[in-house]
Amino acid sequence: QVQLVESGGGLVQAGGSLRLSCAASGRTFSSYGMGWFRQAPGKEREFVAAIGWSGARAYYVDSVQGRFTISRDNAKNTVYLQMNSLKPEDTATYYCAAGPEGVVTAEEYDYWGQGTQVTVSS
Repeated sequence: QVQLVESGGGLVQAGGSLRLSCAASGRTFSSYGMGWFRQAPGKEREFVAAIGWSGARAYYVDSVQGRFTISRDNAKNTVYLQMNSLKPEDTATYYCAAGPEGVVTAEEYDYWGQGTQVTVSS
């Protein structure tokens, strides 16, 4: 079992930055791939980024490539999403998830956090 709690969301102006954190409970955190997804009102949940268990591999959706960076600290059971050059279209509830390494579809993840709201004003 893995429990996930996101934090770090908020309101920011376009061009600004936020860093999201996802703290995990459980001794097996380092064996999971971790992902970030987001969901805007009226839209489907969208893959944003994923990272392998060791942190050596990372995957991004094209729309955030070069602006967002996913990382993890297995000693702290935490995964991060550094978001730079934010745009209004990044506004959404952001969720972290734990599951197999290297997957980008929500259905393949086993555990989910409750989400944190990110709002980017123009």
